[in-house]
Amino acid sequence: MSIKNWPEKERPREKLLQMGPQSLSDAELLAILLRSGTAGMSAVDLARELLKDFGGLRSLLSANQQSFCQGKGLGVASYVQCQAILEIARRHYAEHLEDRNSFTSPEHVRDYLLASLRDRHAEVFCVLFLDNRHRLITFEECFNGTINGASVHPREIVRKAIHHNAAAVILAHNHPSGITEPSQADIALTQRLISSLELVDVRVLDHFIVGDGLPVSFSERGLL
Repeated sequence: MSIKNWPEKERPREKLLQMGPQSLSDAELLAILLRSGTAGMSAVDLARELLKDFGGLRSLLSANQQSFCQGKGLGVASYVQCQAILEIARRHYAEHLEDRNSFTSPEHVRDYLLASLRDRHAEVFCVLFLDNRHRLITFEECFNGTINGASVHPREIVRKAIHHNAAAVILAHNHPSGITEPSQADIALTQRLISSLELVDVRVLDHFIVGDGLPVSFSERGLL
């Protein structure tokens, strides 16, 4: 049965308007994005099948273009739309977090980094440059790599810290594999950056690794 023939209170769009987006299931939310189903399937039925095939909403939305477009009823237009919505959500969340006064709380930093780095397909090394009250000056994606890693140059981090007149920094990078356990290379790099930034009186407050679950804090692990 077509969705337009459903009782009004069960139609995803009408349900959202009457009860809010939180009242909708993952399949109903996805159906609104899909707009229409396929032959013999409503948009909600198609959404349910896609969620089953991909293993959930997050897996569907974080799939690369090739994998996404192999899904039933999906194509480049749907991929572009979903990616645009995800990026809007990231920027909205990041702007909200930037309005807070300081980055002294690990929970605050985790929220910010999850909004910025989670579900990236390649490794990105980032730095949050902070003033002497630990307020955010700017967030920069300093180095981009492949799925396996990114080459990080301490000299460039030092140069940027001086340019921004930063008093402290928080380092962060993602692991596309989803595994957040620090490697020996991660630990060694952190120590090199601490030593390099000490020369210009800039303190490294923490280093976070973003993957599945909560980002791992080097400070909480006693690795700084």
